Amino acid sequence: MRPGRLPVDEQVEALRDVLGRNEVLTEVLAGAAELRLPGWYLTAGCVFQTVWNVVTGRPATEGVLDYDLFYFDASDLSWAAEDAVIQAGRERFAGLPATVEIRNEARVHLWYEEKFGVPCPPYDSTEAAIDSFAATTCCVGVRSEPDGRWRVYAPHGLADVFNLVVRPNPVLAPRHVYETKTARWRAQWPELIVLPWP
Repeated sequence: MRPGRLPVDEQVEALRDVLGRNEVLTEVLAGAAELRLPGWYLTAGCVFQTVWNVVTGRPATEGVLDYDLFYFDASDLSWAAEDAVIQAGRERFAGLPATVEIRNEARVHLWYEEKFGVPCPPYDSTEAAIDSFAATTCCVGVRSEPDGRWRVYAPHGLADVFNLVVRPNPVLAPRHVYETKTARWRAQWPELIVLPWP
C-alpha cells in the first residue's frame, strides 16, 4: 500500500523511514539539534523532495538543492544576530555535500516584500512561516527532540506529499512563485500531479 493511503500515524512513521534514507538530511537534523535553535524545523524542499525521490525510485538526495533550517527568535531581529546563527551553522555543516540555509522566521517580514513583491505580516512562530509556503505540499517541517522522538509539523497532512500531488497554497506567495517552482519540480519529477493556481 502506498504511504499516502495509510492512517496518519503510520504516515508519520513512513515519513521518518523515508527521510532516514537521505543521509545528508539526517546529518542536518543531528546538527540542528546540537545548535539548539528555538522553534527549529528542517523544512521545505529537502523534506518533500526526499519523499518524491524515494516514492519514484530515485536516489534520496537527487535534485535537492538545499536544506532549509528555520528557527524563530523574536528577541533580536537584527541581521547581526541571524548572521551569527548562520555562521555557527556554516561551521557545524562544513563537511556536508550540500548547502544548509538557516533563517530566523521572526525576521522574514523585514525583507519578504522586497524579494517577492508582496508584504508579509510578521510571523509569530516557525509553524506560521511553514503555513505560508506557496504549495501545501511544501508545508512540512521535522525536527528531532532531545529524547530521540521526531516532531512533525504538517498542517495539510502528508497524503499529497506521498501521492506526488502539488496543491497551491495562495495565502501569501504570489502566483508566479508557485508556477516557477512547479515548472522546475515537474522537469525533475515528471510524475507529479500539479494542480493549477486558483
